[in-house]
Amino acid sequence: MSEKAFQDYYPDDLSYCYGCGRLNDHGLKIKSYWDGEESVCHFVPQSHHMAIPGIVYGGLIASLIDCHGTGTASAAIYRSENREMGSLPIARFVTGSLHVDFLSPTPLSPDMPLELRGKIKEIKGRKVIVQVTLSALGKLCAKGEVIAIRIPEQLMTNS
Repeated sequence: MSEKAFQDYYPDDLSYCYGCGRLNDHGLKIKSYWDGEESVCHFVPQSHHMAIPGIVYGGLIASLIDCHGTGTASAAIYRSENREMGSLPIARFVTGSLHVDFLSPTPLSPDMPLELRGKIKEIKGRKVIVQVTLSALGKLCAKGEVIAIRIPEQLMTNS
């Protein structure tokens, strides 16, 4: 894995997302990295991420898949263009579509990180499709697909 997370390369003015923004004091601050051809993120849910005792809230799972997917899309563009992460022009994405399948209850434990793994399905123009799995202790709990859309440069005026 690389030392610096994908999200650490986002410019400050694009780093306030609740899920992945490093500058959001109340956010999740997820961190995604390359692991070969896949991206990986580990996240430890807290007690306030509960649906029912011992089970993670589904909205958190969707948020993790969403933000890991858009971060992976950004990193994939840099990789496909043989550019360093964070180099200009900035490659940042928003969610065009998010589909999540909840396969089994996701256990909630402060000792058990959730693992997200992303695979690039397609890169076409401004669109990147990322397939993401979420597992706990090696057991697949959810899977999703993120259709990420690149933010046009003119909308990133401060970057």
